[in-house]
Amino acid sequence: MRNSADRILTTHVGSLPRPQKLIEAFVAEDRGVAIDRAAYEATLRDAVDDAVARQVALGIDIVDDGEFSKRGFAVYANERLEGLEARPKPRGTPWAGSREALAFPEFYAATRPHGAGSLAPSVETVCVGPVRYRGRAQLDRDLANLRAAVDAHGAEEAFVPAISPVDVAGNQTNEHYASDDDFLYAVADAMNEEYRAIVEAGFVLQIDDPHLVTHYVKTPGLGMEDYRDWVASRVEAINHALRGVPEDRVRYHTCYGINMGPRLHEVELGWVLDLVLGIEAGAYSFEAANARHEHEWRLWEDTPLPDGKLLIPGVITHASVLVEHPELIAERIRRFAGLVGRENVIAGGDCGFGTSASATPEVHPSIVWAKFEALAEGARIASEALWN
Repeated sequence: MRNSADRILTTHVGSLPRPQKLIEAFVAEDRGVAIDRAAYEATLRDAVDDAVARQVALGIDIVDDGEFSKRGFAVYANERLEGLEARPKPRGTPWAGSREALAFPEFYAATRPHGAGSLAPSVETVCVGPVRYRGRAQLDRDLANLRAAVDAHGAEEAFVPAISPVDVAGNQTNEHYASDDDFLYAVADAMNEEYRAIVEAGFVLQIDDPHLVTHYVKTPGLGMEDYRDWVASRVEAINHALRGVPEDRVRYHTCYGINMGPRLHEVELGWVLDLVLGIEAGAYSFEAANARHEHEWRLWEDTPLPDGKLLIPGVITHASVLVEHPELIAERIRRFAGLVGRENVIAGGDCGFGTSASATPEVHPSIVWAKFEALAEGARIASEALWN
């Protein structure tokens, strides 16, 4: 991975609002309507090319494909892993039964259901057989599309988000393996194929893992000691999934998901930071721009950044439709640079902006691109101060 050798580099978390033509294709398939595959593939290539071109034009240094081929970061692996079966379930909100919903029942009762805007029935996924990777054709297509766009538009580095085994196993019901740990490690073994292929194709691998911190919010009654034990065991599984992948080609991302809510009960970064730093990655991406977590930059006053590691703090957020002022973004960048070194900071986002293909995004696409423009300008301002 590149570091900020002579200026602050910029990136983001991965998912971007998908073009309407891609959404229409997903919805048609959900309805059981056959689509023109050749036309779909052409639309997908064009969409990736346009997304990379737009990122480069706005000043984003480390780009991706917007995750345009994926129905959602949390469900795409279901299509690429054998042994999983989708079953209908009543539609509900992703925070039902969580500490947040229990504390603010009126607010969460009034929020839109998860996936609102999708015409597909709500489903749950169950493990019913041995888990194996079967998504190589889809993955190779995605890597080829991104490589063509990167080469065409001169992006110097690109990353590919891939879901953590913790997030896959944590959102499924296990009906096949003797234990949930056996299921988790089977997923880790299967996803290792995707991780290796991404790096072998010349891209940076980003492990997406919101479940590591949202598990606490969604599990009322779980004590902190037991939660930390759970996190430690999941860090071991992530490192198992990363075996054979060079550490300096991996960035790890965790966040609190899409939740335009109070977010009062979210895990504080300090509760798990020591454990997260045990993940064998070269960079760590986390929320740092929203009002529940912006103060956590001070953790790095007492927590030394391991040698050779990078930080990718969020300096723009998905948790507000306000477009951050570039001066504020620059200030956030300078805080981290002053504690861990300017060369060890890459300016990023808190979370993705289009995590579900057919759900109405909580931040309008036009605002997303305005935030990216502000991100690049804020990094320029910070760089002037840090290198002069």
